[in-house]
Amino acid sequence: MTLQAGDKAPDFSLPASTGEDISLVGLAGKNVALYLYPKDNTSGCIKEACSFRDAGEELRDAGIVVLGVSADSIESHDRFAAKFGLDFPLLSDAEKIVSIAYGAWGEKNVYGKKTIGMKRMTFLIDEEGRLARVWPRVKPEGHAREVLEAALAA
Repeated sequence: MTLQAGDKAPDFSLPASTGEDISLVGLAGKNVALYLYPKDNTSGCIKEACSFRDAGEELRDAGIVVLGVSADSIESHDRFAAKFGLDFPLLSDAEKIVSIAYGAWGEKNVYGKKTIGMKRMTFLIDEEGRLARVWPRVKPEGHAREVLEAALAA
């Protein structure tokens, strides 16, 4: 099943690079930009993460909590966040439970080759825990600006 705008966002609880576990239910009443990405320290993922970092103040001013999710370990997330000055939590979905629930884990095409892994997707979740917007295919550069504009238009 593919998640669409209007659907209830699947709840989750994952360990975060901030040293705590973060759950969607714990963010009730807040808008959340949940972006799922393939791998720490890869070119597209660096561009996307830095896009969210660079728009961080505007996103926070708009009341949006940014969360990045990949299957990488907390240790990998810590190094990635420190290297690029990321000021938002990165969540470790090592068991791929959240990635599967959101439809981000599965077959994808990488440079013409089919492989299984994390798809680059973003979900804007509203204050009531519903999906306000879904980006099933994301171009990393400037993506945070798209998310911000969609949130402001909602």
